Amino acid sequence: MGLFRTAGRAAVVGSVFGRVQRRQQQRFAAEDAAAAAAAGGNVPPGQPTTAVPATAAVPPPPPVPAAVVDPTDHLLAQLKQLGELKGAGVLTDKEFQAQKARILGR
Repeated sequence: MGLFRTAGRAAVVGSVFGRVQRRQQQRFAAEDAAAAAAAGGNVPPGQPTTAVPATAAVPPPPPVPAAVVDPTDHLLAQLKQLGELKGAGVLTDKEFQAQKARILGR
């Protein structure tokens, strides 16, 4: 009986997934057609011609400024990880000192 129950659930999941996918494709096609119509382009045949008023169009968000990366933060993170490795007993004192010198460039 468990096999039939699993097969039934899989069928329901597949059906729901298919309906959601078709609905999303239709919505995206309508948005693309509206954007093309707003831009003055022709709508390809087979595409829905649902027009969205130009006032309903949402402007794109402003660009996100690039994060300023401080090289000191990266070095501190490496040294912290190195200290954790030494504290866990993975590195000996000699290995710790050698890796610390490599990170600090000495």
